[in-house]
Amino acid sequence: MKFASLKHGRDGQLVVVSKDLTRYVPVPDIAVSLQAALDQWSDSEPQLQKVYQDLNNGLIDGTAFDAAMAASPLPRAYQWADGSAYVNHVELVRKARGAEMPESFWSDPLMYQGGSDDFLAPTEAIRMASEEWGIDFEAEIAVVTDDVPCGVSADAAGEHIKLVMLVNDVSLRNLIPAELAKGFGFFHAKPSSAFSPIAVTPDELGNNWRDGKLHLPLLSTFNGELFGKPNAGLDMTFSFPELVAHAAKTRNLCAGTIIGSGTVSNKLDGGPGRPVSEGGAGYSCIAEVRMVETLSDGSPKTSFMHFGDRIRIEMLDGEGESIFGAIDQVVEKG
Repeated sequence: MKFASLKHGRDGQLVVVSKDLTRYVPVPDIAVSLQAALDQWSDSEPQLQKVYQDLNNGLIDGTAFDAAMAASPLPRAYQWADGSAYVNHVELVRKARGAEMPESFWSDPLMYQGGSDDFLAPTEAIRMASEEWGIDFEAEIAVVTDDVPCGVSADAAGEHIKLVMLVNDVSLRNLIPAELAKGFGFFHAKPSSAFSPIAVTPDELGNNWRDGKLHLPLLSTFNGELFGKPNAGLDMTFSFPELVAHAAKTRNLCAGTIIGSGTVSNKLDGGPGRPVSEGGAGYSCIAEVRMVETLSDGSPKTSFMHFGDRIRIEMLDGEGESIFGAIDQVVEKG
């Protein structure tokens, strides 16, 4: 199934979207919002499945869908926890500043608690007061869970993953060092994130969803040029079930919890990866290419985002059709 939330009130209006993303139908008799559907997933899922089938089979006409109408699938969420499952990305960050990576990073996931009270819509501008903050995009995958019990095993955690989305985890790179130096984690450096207009159930992904990973290229187009196309299923050290189990180690996770993968990053050739222009898979954030430039040339050359820059994040199926719709955002002075 495919879902969107039209801009309406604080939590949006849940709609079922056709497989080809061209039409939608509201389902107020089943659930007024996606959060409401997740709260009663065992009851709402079969009813929503029936609507989805009828919409795709032409038994329901539906209304033309436009991503500009969409809020985040969950405009606000009870919890947003972002992991760092692609350890290649973490390793590059540390190498660029001359720090060794602890061996535990390969066995114990990194994860931080992000702000979840006010997500950006998928086509909403990224408004920041200053370019000096080091504005960056981070293209990621995220999953949404139902109620997850404390202490769930990784083997059992996969059953609690109900939806998959794309993420732009906006980061303010120049604010990060001072915040981390305080020893209390991110706050100002991690403003509101944006999610894809469409959230899909894992079964929609077919064989591309296996082993708790999404095995398709994640496309980041920066100012009209392809910046990255790493395969989200490669070099992912921790699967989504492992990330969910990690998040639930000491607490229950309520329905509607969002767990992110961290920046998708491919090592590929045994090194830090290469730009798309050089035949590589490119990168899912500007910081990573700056790290590679620092390692190879001694200093970064690529600047962070400027006002007027545009980032588009999307994933296509085997036929070249968009699965989740696109996150398409311009940076503006706020």
